[in-house]
Amino acid sequence: MDKQNAHDISLFQEPLPSIVSMTHTYLQAATSKNTRIAYQQDIRHFMRWGGVLPTTSDVIIEYLEYYATQLNPRTLTRRVSAIKNWHVYQGFVDPTTHPLVRKTLKGIKNVHGKPKKKAPAIQMHDLMTMINCLKEGVELIDFRNNALLQIGFFGAFRRSELCVIKYEDLSFVEYGIEITIPRSKTDQVGEGQCCAIPYGDESLCPVSALKLWCEKAEIKTGYIFRSVFKGTVIARQISSQHINTLMKDMAKACRLPNAESYTGHSLRRGFATTASQKGASLSAIMRQGRWKHADTALGYMEEGQRFQDNAASVILTSSPS
Repeated sequence: MDKQNAHDISLFQEPLPSIVSMTHTYLQAATSKNTRIAYQQDIRHFMRWGGVLPTTSDVIIEYLEYYATQLNPRTLTRRVSAIKNWHVYQGFVDPTTHPLVRKTLKGIKNVHGKPKKKAPAIQMHDLMTMINCLKEGVELIDFRNNALLQIGFFGAFRRSELCVIKYEDLSFVEYGIEITIPRSKTDQVGEGQCCAIPYGDESLCPVSALKLWCEKAEIKTGYIFRSVFKGTVIARQISSQHINTLMKDMAKACRLPNAESYTGHSLRRGFATTASQKGASLSAIMRQGRWKHADTALGYMEEGQRFQDNAASVILTSSPS
C-alpha cells in the first residue's frame, strides 16, 4: 500500500463493514474522546513520517529509531499503542506484539528516559496571593477567576471537570455546596460523583466566591465558568486549555516564582499536598479528589511531606552545636 492510499484509511472513524452504525457509536464511546483524539494524532504523525497502514514490525522499529532522540519515550509508547489499536480494531494482525518492537521500545526508555514534567503544586500562600489580588479587582473576569481558583483548589477538580460544571449541578446546603459531576476521567460510564466543599471564612471561602460570581454574571442556568469578552459574559464555557493560560497569567501578574510552569493541574496537586501537610487522611484526600487509586494520591501527598518526618532533619536537629 502506498503512502497516498494510507491517508484514505480511516483514523478510528469507520467501523468494520459488518458492524452497523449504532454499534460503531458504542464502540467509539468505549474509549474516551481525549484518548481517541490522541490516537488519531499519533496515527497521523506515523503516516506523515512515511508509514503506511497496515504496517509491519520492521517499519515500526525504523520509526521508533528515527524518533528515539527527538520524542519522549512516553510519547513513543503511546504512538505504538495507537498503531496497535488501529490494527486490532480494523481486523489486521498486530505488528506491535513482535518481541523486537518491545525490545526496541524498552531500550529507548533505558537510554533516553527522563522524569515526567509535572505542573508544580500551588502552595497555600501563593494561592492566597492570587486570590487577594483578584479580590481587589472589580471586573467580571476577576470575580470569575476568584471563583474558579477557589472551587478548583478546594474541589480538587480536573480542568475537564471545571469546564463542564453547570448551575443545575450545584446544590447549596447548610454546610456549603455539593457539586454533582455527571462524568469524569475516572467515571467514563457516567455513574456520577459528588464533590462537597464547605464554607470558609472572610479571607477564603470558595462557596461565597462562587455565589458572588453567579450573582454578578447573572448565571441561573447552564455552564458556570464562561468566557468573558470585553466585560461581557458569553454563554459558552471556557476551555480546559484556557484554564492553563489563566493560571499562568494570574501567577505572572502576582509575580510568583516559576509562573510559566503553572497549569490548571497545579490546583489539584496543590490541594492534595496542602491537605496532607495539614494532616488530612489518605481516604479523605482520595474522596475529595475522587482518586480511585491510592498510589496516585500518595504520590501527591508525598510531595507535601518531604520535609516532615525527614531522616536528615532528625540528624540535623540533634547534632551538637
